[in-house]
Amino acid sequence: MHILPAIDLRDGKVVRLFQGDYDKMTVFGDRPLDTALEFKAAGASHLHLVDLDGAKDGEPRNFGVISEILKKSGLKVEIGGGIRDEERIARYLDAGAERVILGTVAVKNFDFTSEMAKKYGAHIAVGVDARDGYVAVNGWLETSAIKAEELITRLRDAGVQTIIYTDIACDGASGGTNLGAYERLNKIGVSLIASGGISSEDELEELKRIGVWGAILGKSLYTGRLDLKAVLSRFGG
Repeated sequence: MHILPAIDLRDGKVVRLFQGDYDKMTVFGDRPLDTALEFKAAGASHLHLVDLDGAKDGEPRNFGVISEILKKSGLKVEIGGGIRDEERIARYLDAGAERVILGTVAVKNFDFTSEMAKKYGAHIAVGVDARDGYVAVNGWLETSAIKAEELITRLRDAGVQTIIYTDIACDGASGGTNLGAYERLNKIGVSLIASGGISSEDELEELKRIGVWGAILGKSLYTGRLDLKAVLSRFGG
């Protein structure tokens, strides 16, 4: 199982939101590249990077910071947040991203998502973020009428290989993740990455047993609840 430490960007700073609420934001640093390099020094090989301004506004406001991380960190970076057209996909991939994450556009323009999955293959992932089992869009500000399991099944059939699933109620709360959801979703037959609320090595052990491809760690690292070096030595990079 792969461990992906997370950096969420807003106004060029490293932040975490509580359950996706932009009004409940904690700033953890103002030098994102330094944070990425600290993760690498701990043994990380992957990084999950989200442009929160992009997710909310649909504009790549943190591209300069992201580009610096891509060029200087040496990490395999997956990037999400407001990526809704092919120009932006190509721009991030050309800058060195390993994988680009589509979110809102997967709900609002499924045909485009399918086309991009066929064209770029494993370089495309889809972030499925759920509130009470229904997919949330536009930086989690809106909840759609589509159930997460239904969307993931359709995405698999369209050729999407990797799904990053977040239970919004767990995200940023450090209260544990929704293990039952991952047990169900992993049976759909995609490379599943768990995200949101993971706060113990016991949970990581259970996710490994379930068979998910990877697990994203955010607030638990920033608050010291989990030690990245220890986690990586146990579960790998």
